[in-house]
Amino acid sequence: MEQSIFATLNAVNCNEHTEKKGNLTYLSWAWAWQIVKSHFPNASYTIYESPDGWNYFTDGRTCWVKAGVTIQGLEHIEYLPVMDARNQSILLDNVKSTDINKTIQRALTKACARHGLGLYIYAGEDLPDTSDRQQLPSPQPVRQLPPPASQPSWRQNRNQYFSGK
Repeated sequence: MEQSIFATLNAVNCNEHTEKKGNLTYLSWAWAWQIVKSHFPNASYTIYESPDGWNYFTDGRTCWVKAGVTIQGLEHIEYLPVMDARNQSILLDNVKSTDINKTIQRALTKACARHGLGLYIYAGEDLPDTSDRQQLPSPQPVRQLPPPASQPSWRQNRNQYFSGK
């Protein structure tokens, strides 16, 4: 029985082709594409363009790319913001063509991961970054107050609320 695309690519150990940058692990786009093509020679990719013909999209402040990888008719699309070396979005006015190019290659690699290749590398990357956030104090126990003795409970006076008077 033939394995699915995902099962085939997910079974590939990519560890010998990864690099560490800071606390993140990266699979080189060249290795990712070579592995995909060796298993699926007819695989293709698409770099999407904005309506203006640019190979990135923008909201006027920052920008992102959109890239898709198609294997046997199944396309997985990845949207990826253009980021600096600290993985922070680069303001549109500061983006260079090399930033766009690197982001396109990262998006293609992540689209390959959506097909199964090296998906384990990205496990946990979407967890919130708490390194710059202040630690909230532990909640203090709340003291329970008894109901006031002079007020009747709502249940005892419910007819006054529903009688229409």
